[in-house]
Amino acid sequence: MNPIYFDYNKSNITKKGATELDKLVYVMAQNDQLKINVKAHTDSRGTEEFNLDLSERRANAAVAYIVSKGISVDKITGEGFGESEFKVDCQENCTDEEHALNRSSEFMIVK
Repeated sequence: MNPIYFDYNKSNITKKGATELDKLVYVMAQNDQLKINVKAHTDSRGTEEFNLDLSERRANAAVAYIVSKGISVDKITGEGFGESEFKVDCQENCTDEEHALNRSSEFMIVK
């Protein structure tokens, strides 16, 4: 499964993100034992506090989307990491594309 990406300063699920999440919903519906953790991230713009809150909203949005498709809430958790785990560690010299790669959520199999 591919990560999903977010627009700058947004936490809503995009059309492309929904397509990826639908793949996860399908797999989770086929396997009752599967448990997933959503890890959400931000780029380096904004304060650490703001970015941590934004990443939490992104994780919650992904969880809510999956639950809205019929997956039990006890099969999925979410956690925001703000800017603590960059995909592209470009410091303060990031291109728009690098910032965009850092604004993602990934999905980890817990069980």
